[in-house]
Amino acid sequence: QVQLVESGGGWMQTGGSLRLSCAASGRIFSSYGMGWFRQAPGKEREFVAGIRWRDGITYYAASVKGRFTISRDNAKNTVDLQMNSLKPEDTAVYYCAARALSGSNWLALSEFNYWGQGTQVTVSS
Repeated sequence: QVQLVESGGGWMQTGGSLRLSCAASGRIFSSYGMGWFRQAPGKEREFVAGIRWRDGITYYAASVKGRFTISRDNAKNTVDLQMNSLKPEDTAVYYCAARALSGSNWLALSEFNYWGQGTQVTVSS
């Protein structure tokens, strides 16, 4: 089992920045990579960014590429999401997730085995 706890959500004005952090514990060695997803009210949960533990290769959704940066600290078992140039459409509950198996599809929720409880991000215009 892998346990994930997110922190760092909150409120921000358009154009501002927030940093989310995900602390992973448990059988971390069994996970292949980590991802951030988000779910806005009335919408489906969607992929935001992903990173592989071993080599730090990153993946981004087109909507956040160039504004968000995902990073990991293997020693601390943490994965962060730096969010810059925030827009109102970034408002959502953000979830940290861990995937056990390798693969090229980072967008699918089904590829991820463990989920955090989520943290709210609100961006006002």
